Amino acid sequence: MTSRITYLGDLRTSCEHLQSGTTILTDAPTDNHGKGEAFSPTDLVATSLGSCMISIMAIKSKDLEVDLINSTIEVTKIMQAEPRKISKIVVVLNMPALVDEKSKTILERVAMNCPVLLSLHPDIEKDITFKWK
Repeated sequence: MTSRITYLGDLRTSCEHLQSGTTILTDAPTDNHGKGEAFSPTDLVATSLGSCMISIMAIKSKDLEVDLINSTIEVTKIMQAEPRKISKIVVVLNMPALVDEKSKTILERVAMNCPVLLSLHPDIEKDITFKWK
């Protein structure tokens, strides 16, 4: 088992990662009857994409001797009304490392094959931009 989720009431859950014991709270968003005081489940889907992309790039960057420390990823999730679902995820990867063109190409290809990206439904539009220093 990966996680245990407990419904706390008022459209809030506590999600425990069983291996580490860490928890994440989720709230329904304000546009869907919630308080919006924590990530919504769909926020986590979009955020997981950015986190997965940089994590996979960081794994590969060790082979390339590239330091990705202080890279940032901006994620924007766009919802569709009917049926209510994620329609688009915009990801901007801000990469402050000085990297040669070959390494950039390798790292971008690795990111575009991260497990989360490959797991997202093909109907979700993905707008991904890499901004290198």
